[in-house]
Amino acid sequence: MPIRTDPWLALANSSISRRNLLKSGAKLTAALALGGLPNLLHGASKRLSRLQADPFYLGIASGDPTSDSVVLWTRLASEVMIAANAALDAVDVDYEIADSRAFSTILRRGSIAATPELGHSAHAEVRGLDPDTEYFYRWHIGGITSSVGRTKTAPAANASNQEFRFAIASCQQYEHGFFTAYDHMAAEEFDLITHLGDYIYESSWGKVRVRAHEGPEIINLSDYRARYTTYKSDPDLQAAHASAPWAVTWDDHEVDNNYAADIGEDEQTTEQLLMRRAAAYQAFYEFMPIRLPIGRQGPSMPIYRRLRFGNLLEMNVLDTRQYRSDQACGDGRKPSCMAHQDRSRTLLGTAQKKWLKDSLATTDATWNVLAQQVMMASLRSLNESGEELWPMDIWDGYPYERQELLEHLDQVKTPNPVVITGDIHSNWAADLKLDFDKQSSKTVGSEFVGTSITSGGDGADMTDYGRALLANNPHVKFYNAQRGYIAATVTPTLWRSDYKVLPKITEAGAPISIRKTYVVEAGKPGVQEA
Repeated sequence: MPIRTDPWLALANSSISRRNLLKSGAKLTAALALGGLPNLLHGASKRLSRLQADPFYLGIASGDPTSDSVVLWTRLASEVMIAANAALDAVDVDYEIADSRAFSTILRRGSIAATPELGHSAHAEVRGLDPDTEYFYRWHIGGITSSVGRTKTAPAANASNQEFRFAIASCQQYEHGFFTAYDHMAAEEFDLITHLGDYIYESSWGKVRVRAHEGPEIINLSDYRARYTTYKSDPDLQAAHASAPWAVTWDDHEVDNNYAADIGEDEQTTEQLLMRRAAAYQAFYEFMPIRLPIGRQGPSMPIYRRLRFGNLLEMNVLDTRQYRSDQACGDGRKPSCMAHQDRSRTLLGTAQKKWLKDSLATTDATWNVLAQQVMMASLRSLNESGEELWPMDIWDGYPYERQELLEHLDQVKTPNPVVITGDIHSNWAADLKLDFDKQSSKTVGSEFVGTSITSGGDGADMTDYGRALLANNPHVKFYNAQRGYIAATVTPTLWRSDYKVLPKITEAGAPISIRKTYVVEAGKPGVQEA
């Protein structure tokens, strides 16, 4: 468990009220509304003629590709803006797009306003691009040019594309090790990198910490900005962002460990957690290559969305934190209790669940992906007296909604559903059953769970914990607790997941290897060892 301080001591004595919370939400909404537009609070945005230092040291990124657009991102260093007397100004940042790293032919040029309300982050949604095309981009301001990034648009929605390659990553506790996995990931130049949450950690935990966060547990906007700055400064992470477009979602540590909707882990009031959530969500937007979320309002920011990659693959990017019911039975691994048996409890929330079910009922893609945070396959265990224990933070803690979703997949005959998951700091491959208590029950989908980039330290190939869970859950086919990522290659007939692992992450520069490969055949749900 995380090491806890008392970050709420000063905050508890402040005048937090629902009125102040709503005011904060209104300010955030106004700030987000100005993102990417001339800053109306400052008049016309300012063009800087000369900067004395590189403002792009947090890197560049792209994300959420469609068949004709992509989001380009960067963020200007605050100290450089201060030195240029522009800390309170909206400033113009220029971008260029080319068909090669040499930029001999510039295909597109544009300018975006980076506003102080959003920490001088810049999000340029560039439209009118060609489908399924590789592009290169860079940023300019004040005589300084950023490094070059590679991005790629999605195939047209009805295109009969024959292959799609993407990486699956999650859980990168900065203190636990080096981001060497990202260096290897960057070299692969994927069509997409998906990040399934825990991009930052709000607090320190664990006994082995090879590098340090700045400051204590984070709770306000300046704290979250500082933490993202630490993570974004890592060169391996920057290389992965510059190598391919990303699709990102959050889990719990972007706000607070194991939070559920407006309920925090510590002794936080609802108002305190929502204030914290508003700050965390704004920082997430400021530091990520995502489109401006629709319907944002302070601590509420819907980020679930759908990405389409030809008729080969459709990806539903989910949020299993913002709308969930509180974990039952006190959280952790517990015997079932009355709250656990409450059929009204939800992980997705009403609106997101309807949106997802509608998508799964109407899709015509060959493969249909649920990109989400917590393990869907059952992962129950037994205590010393033989009593069954349920992990309450994952889908096991919400069994009726899981059953509803799995039955829906079966009833509407969603083509080739595949769940991809992070969170658990270990690799798993599992069949999704209509009844996890019966090995003969119908398999309706497949799940690939990726290990952490660093969280948990070096890890191990096999542990007693893993052996016990494999023995108790026969629908789970594979376990490994080393660090790394999944490289997925998808064709019209086969899904291939290569589990790539590192021997160490407490030392930089470790080699990578494929520990195991599992596949799913189109039309035949369930994972098979290759």
